[in-house]
Amino acid sequence: MAEIKKPIDYSPSWTFFEGEWHEGNVPIMGSRTHAAWLGSIVFDGARAFEGVAPDLDRHVARVNQSAIHFGLKPMLDTGAWLTLAQEGIARFAADAELYIRPMYWAQNGSGGGVLFDPETTNWCLCIYVAPMPKPVGNAITLSPFRRPTAECAPVEAKAACLYPNNSRALAEAAARGFNNALMLDMLGNVAEFGNSNVFMAKDGVVFTPVPNGTFLNGITRQRVISLLRADGVTVVEKTLRYADFLAADEIFSSGNFAKVAPVIRIDERELKPGPFYMRARKLYWDFAHAVKLAA
Repeated sequence: MAEIKKPIDYSPSWTFFEGEWHEGNVPIMGSRTHAAWLGSIVFDGARAFEGVAPDLDRHVARVNQSAIHFGLKPMLDTGAWLTLAQEGIARFAADAELYIRPMYWAQNGSGGGVLFDPETTNWCLCIYVAPMPKPVGNAITLSPFRRPTAECAPVEAKAACLYPNNSRALAEAAARGFNNALMLDMLGNVAEFGNSNVFMAKDGVVFTPVPNGTFLNGITRQRVISLLRADGVTVVEKTLRYADFLAADEIFSSGNFAKVAPVIRIDERELKPGPFYMRARKLYWDFAHAVKLAA
């Protein structure tokens, strides 16, 4: 008899699935579920920390847009997602650092093959403890792997099938002693990090790659741009090459999981967390705490 492997000890979590809340890592797919077999799944990720959940409404709205772009059928409106998210957050301690993940996936294929049936769309909301990474700084390099275009992959959706490419970029960089890697698009322009969007500063101006359909125009990215501009900073979205980042005065990232984080090394060149990074992080934290979670 084959040895039964011990299940992974996941952090505390609650999942709303099939009409009720379940504690722990709930089994939601079988071996013949289309999403488990062929990757027909979209999701989003929001954060709750320090009693706030910034841009939660935009994250749950985006999962519905991702479903539409992917060809799945949205089952909840934004208001219903928000209500469930508030219920789930309330199941944790007030100071818990949480990841909030709404998901849609295809249950069945059409005729048993690669094509999925959108009428079989299923969904859940998973919320779990995920400590916020400390902003100690990342060492970065250039990835040999590139972001796809719309002709190659469903880049308009936050789709699970896009992430193995990013994962191998992170793994390849880690094998060379780096925490993250810049990924190029098919034309050789910088698109994003392996798990977040990227900013750089040069001569008093902040730059970030212009969204060109090869990477997700992140909600936190958009928020950081608007906060910096409102604070008087010039932020330019433009085509950037890796050489621009090699010559940058400072580099930082934005993303839902870690929010705003500095880069302290690019290849062999040391960097320090710069004034624009520190300004962006403070502005974001001030914004996040301006509106408390509803009781």
